Amino acid sequence: MVLVLTGVAVIMGGILAYVNHLTEGPINDQKAKALADGIKSVMCVGDLTVAKIDTVKQNDAKGKELVYTIYNVTDAQGKDLGAAVESTTGGFGGDLKVLVGFDPEGKILGYTLLEHTETPGLGAKADKWFQKGEKGDIIGKSPEEPLTVSKDGGQVDAITASTITSRAFLLAVNNAYTAYKATPVDTETSATKQQK
Repeated sequence: MVLVLTGVAVIMGGILAYVNHLTEGPINDQKAKALADGIKSVMCVGDLTVAKIDTVKQNDAKGKELVYTIYNVTDAQGKDLGAAVESTTGGFGGDLKVLVGFDPEGKILGYTLLEHTETPGLGAKADKWFQKGEKGDIIGKSPEEPLTVSKDGGQVDAITASTITSRAFLLAVNNAYTAYKATPVDTETSATKQQK
């Protein structure tokens, strides 16, 4: 009996490892496509080039190191359009990963949620709640003065029954802005241009 169970476990483990190996490439391709589509969406431009990719590391209030990826974007003529910044914070249900687009002055062009584990129907509403024309609209605002929910004395309406998610989302946006402003501005880059 023990030999049979051990044999079955070994065979199933091998099958799972093989299937994982087969699906690893398509999953990575799907993530890359989602990121490229996300950059186009948050920058509100269809024809753009990622001119440079920067990584900024900062410590949060608790001393935890946070890493931000900044995709500096230009149009077809090479004009600076700003940047899309990946930012991750802890939400109610787990990590909340946001991609935020900023124009060269630092105003929010758009955003998209790349990953989240928020409660469906409540915290998951963050993908629409803060968009242009919605109750918590942040589009066109500059987080130079950090964005906060109205419950905390701020200017942004929180998602109904999801204040923790709203705070986490706005923290991710504020952190993305700080990382964007911390990147050095240069006119020439040795980074390889990637058409997205």
